[in-house]
Amino acid sequence: MTLENLFTPRSLAVVGSASPGKLGAVLIRAVLDGGFAGPVYAVNPKSQGVDSVPGYPSIEAIGQPVDLAVIASPAGSVVDVLEDCGKAGTRAAVVITSGFGETGNHAGEAALLETARRHGIRMVGPNCAGIANTHHRLFPTLEWHPPQGEVALVTQSGALGGVVLAWAAEQGLGISKFISYGNGADLGQEELLHYLSGDPQTRVVALYIESVRNGRSFMEALSACAAQKPVVVIKAGRTDAGRRATASHTGSMAGSDAVYEAAIRECGAVRARSVEEMLDLCRAFTTTCLPRGRRVAVVTNSGGPGVLAADQAAELGLEVPEPSLALKERLREFLSANCSLRNPIDLTVEGTPDGFRKALAAMLEEEYDAAIAINVATPYLDSVGLARGVAGGTAASGKPCLASFLPPQLSREPEQLLKQSGIPNYASGERAAAALAHLAAYSEAQRQPAAVSPGKYRESAPAERADRLFGGRRALLEPEAMEWLKSEGIPVPPFALAASPEEAAQAAARIGFPVVMKVVSPDILHKSDQGGVILNIRGEKAARAAFEKIRAAAAGKDFRGAILYPMVKAGREVLVGMTGDPQFGPVVAFGLGGIYTEIWRDVALRVAPVTAAEAHEMIRSLRSFPLLAGARGGRRSDLDALAEMLARFSQLPLEFPEVGEIDLNPVFVFEKGLAVGDARVIRRAD
Repeated sequence: MTLENLFTPRSLAVVGSASPGKLGAVLIRAVLDGGFAGPVYAVNPKSQGVDSVPGYPSIEAIGQPVDLAVIASPAGSVVDVLEDCGKAGTRAAVVITSGFGETGNHAGEAALLETARRHGIRMVGPNCAGIANTHHRLFPTLEWHPPQGEVALVTQSGALGGVVLAWAAEQGLGISKFISYGNGADLGQEELLHYLSGDPQTRVVALYIESVRNGRSFMEALSACAAQKPVVVIKAGRTDAGRRATASHTGSMAGSDAVYEAAIRECGAVRARSVEEMLDLCRAFTTTCLPRGRRVAVVTNSGGPGVLAADQAAELGLEVPEPSLALKERLREFLSANCSLRNPIDLTVEGTPDGFRKALAAMLEEEYDAAIAINVATPYLDSVGLARGVAGGTAASGKPCLASFLPPQLSREPEQLLKQSGIPNYASGERAAAALAHLAAYSEAQRQPAAVSPGKYRESAPAERADRLFGGRRALLEPEAMEWLKSEGIPVPPFALAASPEEAAQAAARIGFPVVMKVVSPDILHKSDQGGVILNIRGEKAARAAFEKIRAAAAGKDFRGAILYPMVKAGREVLVGMTGDPQFGPVVAFGLGGIYTEIWRDVALRVAPVTAAEAHEMIRSLRSFPLLAGARGGRRSDLDALAEMLARFSQLPLEFPEVGEIDLNPVFVFEKGLAVGDARVIRRAD
């Protein structure tokens, strides 16, 4: 995407009052203080300038090309200002002004967008805190001026962006671009991610979002960017309280957090749970390299912090194994007898620069993929020398090392030395371990085929197929659902619908005893609770009696008969479901079925559709996966058949877009093959 006028303008105008203390004057001062090299103009009704910046009544009156307009005039004037930009040939605008969609003024925001598009103007905002491009010395923003670097910060909240910029400056984390996009009437997450994916000055993208308008377009943009460089995402609104706050702040609804979690992971991006974690990850991604595996060496001069770091690493999926006997023998050649060699390698307070250097070099050379180096200093220790030892021990390995040199009063000079050697320093070993776990996960994701290909999430099937499917009704009856699933390639067992006791007896004989019989009624959702399910029916007489019993249980309801199936032999019960998300559309759920669904709540989510390979990943992501894989001598389920079924199932809501919810629970998975045991199919509410 071409946004040169926005991020590398040759000239700019600030539109708004230039009186002292007013936003226009503040923005002009910010641009001047940042050292912008091109001409700057002030535009306001009084033609008032600021210091050396001349004032004009309009952009058109300037008489010179203006690449970028930064607008801080009253809300009622912004459309006219954009018209002025269009006449003057200005093709980029940052609208700081608030009072649009976030306050319910959607008509005013729509008018801004219409005007901008009519004149070919790309617009950031409204209701934003501005932008920055440190490599162009461009700072038309109300927030801090960050140091130059390689992290692009894209944020829906200008205030939060300002806090992040301030903390980044404090920690020495350099920023390439800062974009507070506010309401995102024109340029939003998708366009900015596409732009930053190809920005040579940006190595890492940090993204704060509260909601997205089109989840599927967002996923395509996020996946495309994450394929080029790390993208660290903070999604606000994880809880009910957070979602309420989000809605009142932005006027937009936040989607289900579990779906956002699945979408972000599926796109290969990294989710941070806090601003601190986001900054930790950005420092790691911009400072060091990616590990090729999960085996981590911890080398420390203090036992307690080393153990805490090892615990955190193991809990987050890293491996902290003991060195081999051969490696221990090598370590004993240069470490004192007081050192622990079990990993963490505890050098004790007697640890020397040479001890750190040799221990790290030996462990990274032979058996480990990454290292965490911990120095808990006292004033008499040579922390600078220890930092040199850490840097020297990792230099030749080509593997990442993260450090925790403490306390901060004694670690400022060592921290700079470590940073220059490609080793980020953290406030604790636990935070270093958390950052390393994300590096390892991202490295693994990068080695996998891209999950989201262009067009994967676009819905194109005609809705009339679903119209024929439902016939205007809200839900399918179970026999209709089973017939539909069968016609679409989803394995179902033999079944028959009976409208009388005699039909039930005949159907049971055809299917083969024993059979199960279930009530068919649009009024009965939970069949077992209503006495509408009878198992292990043997013989025609028993089938007639079962039908009568079910019909009696449905007294007063819209009784349509009974559906019969063969009793299923032993198989693992799983749940396969689909629901519609407001932002992302159809979402597939998979987990253990039957009673385990509510007890374990062990469910994997993916935005539909999924491939068979992605379905295998869903299956393996469950905590309960060992049960499906045949742990402790149990029967192994047919995982290939299950993955193929999940992939086909995920296509159904796209081919039948009026299907709003599908619940297959249980699905019986056997050693060979599978079969759906129960099905609910509900029409989309809208």
